[in-house]
Order: sequence, then structure tokens, then C-alpha cells
Amino acid sequence: MTAEISGAVEPHEPTGTASVSTGKHLRWNKVPEVTAYFWGIKILCTTVGETAADLLNEKLGLGLTGVSLLMSVLLVAVLVAQFRTRAYRPGIYWPAVALISVVGTLISDNLTDNLGVPLETSTVAFAVALVVVFVAWYRSERTLSIHHVDTTRRESFYWLAVLFTFALGTAAGDLVAERMDLGYWVSAGLFALAIAAVAVAHFALGLDVVWSFWIAYILTRPLGASIGDYLSQPTADGGLGMGTVITSVLFLAVILGLVVFLTVTRRDVSEPERVTPRTS
Repeated sequence: MTAEISGAVEPHEPTGTASVSTGKHLRWNKVPEVTAYFWGIKILCTTVGETAADLLNEKLGLGLTGVSLLMSVLLVAVLVAQFRTRAYRPGIYWPAVALISVVGTLISDNLTDNLGVPLETSTVAFAVALVVVFVAWYRSERTLSIHHVDTTRRESFYWLAVLFTFALGTAAGDLVAERMDLGYWVSAGLFALAIAAVAVAHFALGLDVVWSFWIAYILTRPLGASIGDYLSQPTADGGLGMGTVITSVLFLAVILGLVVFLTVTRRDVSEPERVTPRTS
């Protein structure tokens, strides 16, 4: 479902103006509405996260550790801008997702390639870390819903959870694709079927919407990575041989086009929540 803003106050309008007649403040969600655009850009970002991480590691000559530090600095800079916004901005939010996809991939790759941590171990470790974040988030806010990421604390939990979903998805995806020797295309099909199963469980069997979202969010990471590897890797390794440069540029161009479209149309912007200010 898409959310259109009709007659609502724009995010840049001062809060005080919006609350004069109602005695309430407007609180804008910092995350887009979950629409087809959301899932499409999310998968594109995960694909870029896989191919861009490989590209930067190969071309910059900084080594895996150097590239990880560089991308982490860029991620922090974008997240600072994201936290300073009052509402969801596609031009800031989606670059943050793309960068966190790259950083999550690099974290997993560092553990595997530099430290020799088995994929089984890192997969379990990231899963445990994600559960800890969810538990802390729920105990603090009593919800894990992304429809109410409207305070600094909730947004902090949200981005930490997103980081671990990418790291977990990378480790689990590599484990399935490499250790089980299924190949990129078969792996992509397997994860697509898993996402479809979650959708069926939600719409037909009543699986909770919040848990349905987060399970699907985790699974889109290895799905996107498998698609990226299939497109970019040499034909001798089971890919199409497009290379990391062409694949990364192609997907980034599509992401840019969609972000511009959403910025103009605001099709994924939710209406603000009206809250009564606390009085001492």
C-alpha cells in the first residue's frame, strides 16, 4: 500500500505551525512506506552492496581492511545527515541503505577472509547479535514496527538492526552458495522461494506483520547478493560475466532513477503522527 500526502503539512514546515490549532505536534516517520518501490530498491541496494564491495576491494588497492574503513567513514557521514533530517528523505535514506549494505558485506568478508572465521560461526554470531538488538529495541520501545521510527532512539535501533541484517544475510548467503555448492542462480531461486513462503505465511496463515517484514528483509540480502554474483562473476564460475563495474553502475543508475522518482512523487511518504506534547 502506498501512502499519499493529501492536505498534510510538509516535513519542512515548522512543528509549531502545525500544532497551533490542534495542540498536538506532528511526528514524521523516518522510514518509507513498505511498497513495491521499497522492496525493489532494497534488493537493488543489496546487489550493489555485493558487487561494489568486490569492485572496491579489487580496484582501489587498499585491501579489504582499508576499503572497510573508507566505506565506514562514508556511512557515518550519511547517517549523520539522516539523523539530522526531520522526516524521510529518499535522497538521504537510500544512500544510507546502499552504504550500509556495502559495510555489512565487508564486515562479514573481513571475518571470513582476514580472520578466518568459519561462515557457520559468523552466521550464528550475526543472528545472535540481531536478536539482541531486537530484544533491546522491544524492551525500550515496546514495538519493532518500522511505521514508528520517529525518535532518535528508535532510529538508532533501526539502523543497528539493518546493519546486522546485511551482515547476517551476507554470511548466510555465502554459506548456502559456496559451502553447499548450489551456484548463484539456484541460490537466488532458493531465497526467492523463501521470501514467497514468508509472504504466504503472512497473508494466508496470519504471521505477524512485523516479523514477516524483518524475516523478508534479512532474506532479500542473500537474494540480491546471489543476483549480483550471477551477473558479475565470470562464466567459468557460473555467472554471466558482466563484471563488477558494469553491474554496479547499472544497478546504481536504476536506484538513482527510482530515488528521483520517489522524491518528486512522494509515493512512499507516510502521513505524520499527531502526538500530544508531554507536560511536566
